[in-house]
Amino acid sequence: MNKPLRRIAIFCGLLVLALLIRDNWIQYVQADELRTNKNNRRVTIERYASPRGNIIVGGKSITGSAESSGSDFKFKRTYKDGAMWAPVTGYASQAFGASQLENLEDGILTGNDDRLFFRNTLDMLTGKKQQGGNVVTTLNAAAQKAAYNGLKRQGGKGAVAALDPSTGKILALASYPSYDPSSFAGNSTSKDGGAWSKLQKKNNPNDPMLNRALRETYPPGSTFKVVTAAAALEDGLYTSADAKTDSPDPWTMTGTNTELPNEGNIPCKNATLRVALQYSCNTVFGKIGADLGNDKMLDMAKKFGFDEEHFTPVRANASVFSDDMNPSQTALSSIGQFNTAATPLQMAMVASAVANDGKLMKPYMVDELQSPGLDPIAKTDPEELSQPLSPENAQILQSMMETVVDKGTGSNAKIDGVKVGGKTGTAQHGVDNSENPYAWFISYAKGDDGSSPVAVAVVVEDDNAVRDDISGGGLAAPIARNVMEAVIDSKK
Repeated sequence: MNKPLRRIAIFCGLLVLALLIRDNWIQYVQADELRTNKNNRRVTIERYASPRGNIIVGGKSITGSAESSGSDFKFKRTYKDGAMWAPVTGYASQAFGASQLENLEDGILTGNDDRLFFRNTLDMLTGKKQQGGNVVTTLNAAAQKAAYNGLKRQGGKGAVAALDPSTGKILALASYPSYDPSSFAGNSTSKDGGAWSKLQKKNNPNDPMLNRALRETYPPGSTFKVVTAAAALEDGLYTSADAKTDSPDPWTMTGTNTELPNEGNIPCKNATLRVALQYSCNTVFGKIGADLGNDKMLDMAKKFGFDEEHFTPVRANASVFSDDMNPSQTALSSIGQFNTAATPLQMAMVASAVANDGKLMKPYMVDELQSPGLDPIAKTDPEELSQPLSPENAQILQSMMETVVDKGTGSNAKIDGVKVGGKTGTAQHGVDNSENPYAWFISYAKGDDGSSPVAVAVVVEDDNAVRDDISGGGLAAPIARNVMEAVIDSKK
């Protein structure tokens, strides 16, 4: 072979080699990346080629699938009581993607999860179409209904989170106003696109797609005094609910000439911890925060879960208790103001830890993942997150919270024949407290055997209410009572 032909042959060989390398690179190295690329329409076509598996509450599906027309997507998602369950399910839309459980457990729901490989291989051999598995939640349908309807009747904005203190199971997760995921579950038609657009915050100031139970942080107001009381007991600053505290009234905040006021004419001078929580004395708990100092207060807040995101598996924003504060700022933060901010889930965690004799369990909402044949694939086991309080101090704090309901500001949470502990909060809001405050209530209920089946946090924000009518005991406590009753009744 002469020299020019040899060069051409070598060049052609190199081209073939490059083609083989590129082909193998695409088929084996980039295969997963290309298969899952959001711009690969085949991915979405495959996702909606068969009915999705379902999200289950109390043995019943709260989701479904329906055939869609005029599209290469064969099935679209449907929802039962979609607005009530949206903070749990999220949405699965042919046009706008997926969120929350619909997104996080998409592999199980579509049947594409690697854990379903053996099942899918059998289906392939038998000619059966691929099916999605199910996501079994921890939610209590009656509690969720009580929470959502309570917020809806209130008519403003707000959220509810309810937990099983002994396990961390989320029993209710409601947010209002809400949205129906079915309204934009289809392809990008003008109707679905219009429904999506109307729900966006820029077009709807009520922001119905915001999951207020997990993603909104509010000043917790006086409900945070439960954390401050826990810090005082654990530090040994006070060792009894009924010993008098060193708390002048009025009290001038450390390092300032500013007095910290109490609300109304209430017995706060040197009050016991029990009386201070019963009447919600700012002077007592503000001074406790200043006496303990920023570091000790921050340490207790972190033990309850503050300053950390929580994954349920849906992400919950981190609640905030600041560091590097001076004594007066620490005092204000210790009564749930200044920079302190919490999600409803976080404050439900506070109540649940107290109810569970000081042990805080990790909150979760997925109990089990199932194959299409209902075989269990994965099961969530309860997990201890921390121990903010000793059992002895937790029981002291329980007795204080129960006094709040029996004789104090939380009387609207009373349930006949049931021991209820709680704490109200009316949190200042806006520059110089210019906007309507937030109404809070946290609580737990005890059974006859002393166990606590439910802990609840409720926050209500009502821009249209008369300011003087806003209180945690008046607006939030009745909702919490109804949620607790629903859980108790469901266990009978």
